[in-house]
Amino acid sequence: MNYKIKKLFKSWKIILLIACILLSVAFIHPTSSEGVAIRNVITNSSAALAGIPQPGPAIKPVARERIISINNVPIANTEDYYKFVSPLAPNRTIQIKTTKQLYRLTTRENFETVQLNGTEQKTITETIEKNATINGTIITINETITKTIAVPKTMQISMGTEDIGLRVYDAPKTNIRKGLDLQGGTRVLLQPEAKLNSNDIGILIDNMKERLNVYGLSDIVIRDAADLLDNQYIIVEIAGASEEEIKDLLAKQGKFEAKIGNSTVFRGGRDITYVARSATEARVENCNSIGGGQYACRFSFGITLSQEAAQRQADATRDLEVVYDTSSGRNDYLSKKLELHLDDVKVDELNIGSDLKGQAVTQISISGSGSGASQQEAIANSLGSMKRLQTILITGSLPVKLKIVKTDAISPALGEEFVNNAILMSLLAIAAVAIVVGIRYRKLTIAIPILITMLSEVIILLGVAALIGWNIDLAAIAGILVAIGTGVDDQIVITDETLKGQTANVYNWKEKVKRAFLIIMLAYTTVVVAMIPLIFAGAGLLKGFAITTIIGVTIGVFITRPAYSDFIEVMMK
Repeated sequence: MNYKIKKLFKSWKIILLIACILLSVAFIHPTSSEGVAIRNVITNSSAALAGIPQPGPAIKPVARERIISINNVPIANTEDYYKFVSPLAPNRTIQIKTTKQLYRLTTRENFETVQLNGTEQKTITETIEKNATINGTIITINETITKTIAVPKTMQISMGTEDIGLRVYDAPKTNIRKGLDLQGGTRVLLQPEAKLNSNDIGILIDNMKERLNVYGLSDIVIRDAADLLDNQYIIVEIAGASEEEIKDLLAKQGKFEAKIGNSTVFRGGRDITYVARSATEARVENCNSIGGGQYACRFSFGITLSQEAAQRQADATRDLEVVYDTSSGRNDYLSKKLELHLDDVKVDELNIGSDLKGQAVTQISISGSGSGASQQEAIANSLGSMKRLQTILITGSLPVKLKIVKTDAISPALGEEFVNNAILMSLLAIAAVAIVVGIRYRKLTIAIPILITMLSEVIILLGVAALIGWNIDLAAIAGILVAIGTGVDDQIVITDETLKGQTANVYNWKEKVKRAFLIIMLAYTTVVVAMIPLIFAGAGLLKGFAITTIIGVTIGVFITRPAYSDFIEVMMK
């Protein structure tokens, strides 16, 4: 027996299997990490201002920054985290200790600005560009002017403590990335309304990623897909996000244009160099009842135009007439308004002050409105509309409009239940296979190696998934079970061929293994050919199942099956 064991560890096929198992365990990196991992840091939040960085999309799960304690209170899971931060009062300084460093942040009071009746005088300082002649040369210079304007009276309503801006989840125990089915979130299947080439698809995906990142969402997977009828699709998966948060943001093309008459003076994207987003620069105001039990609120925020866009605005206003305002007795406005168009629909129009005629002004104020059945709902809808408009102004429009084909929203609790059920079913399947094999051969020297080989395939497959960042979802788990099933079939073929040869007094082991592997390779080719169409079927939603199955059977055919054949040869010869 000792001789056979020594011979086993001299087989290069078995050595290769052991090396692959050790490497896979290293890639999976099982650990007993405590705390909560940071999924996302909201822009301009207390956490962002304290210097907590946004996690990179390519970072391994166990390498993510984790919160260990807050004010020296240990944080073991998400329940501990939210239990601590929920009752925090405004203007309180807290210390967050993570796996990387110690951060100090101050909670902020959440204010909503509401406009009151009446106006008040406000002095503002503004920098404008004007043409000047110096030594006979016309140049553009900046001039700072101070003026007093009438603005609506406002008041700030306290809404409690502002969210500190962290989205967390229980610290991952391995580098295996869980798919949306297992961790919760939203999956949206989108279809472009026009056919796109590969370059446009790339631009579309990049723009969508930027838009979602600006909107404050992370853990984003965006990929293109197609079905067997050559229909194009975009699949977006966002962990920890609700359907309402992303549905409109993704479906809308988001084409923003500001027009004066028939002239487009600036567009969202490259024409905008800065968009005000802080609480002091972007506000909701003037909330009033509009009848029928409805309320409406207006929002406003400032933007900075590029010099080219400012010049286009100057050219468009140069020949406009100044309109005399009878209520104020002054020449206040130009004869045409600045019209704001979103997806080719006019959403608002703004008067242009007479002092802006022919001036290449880069500072512009944007406004809009939102409504609801109550004042709080109107404020919330106004904030949502403002946030979406700000995002489109920053990122620009998508190359084409998208149609929502399907949305799937999965809660984290349901995802955890899926994980538990998947693990339970996998263990039951392995146990059932072990029992059947044991009854069939009634030899531990055969049943145990088959079980070990089966578990080895699972470990190596998960190691490959951890290495390449492949998400393991319910479809992938089904693929793993298929790979295990085909692996057991192949091992039974190898075993039966060798035992049949022994009974028939045929002792040419190479011939027996060759005969077994001919059957195995034919079965392998059949499985791979059958899986290839599934990669594209169903708009790519079955891609995880197909790819996982192909990787699993490939690992089995080229790594685990040869090692098992050497084991059988040594032990049974």
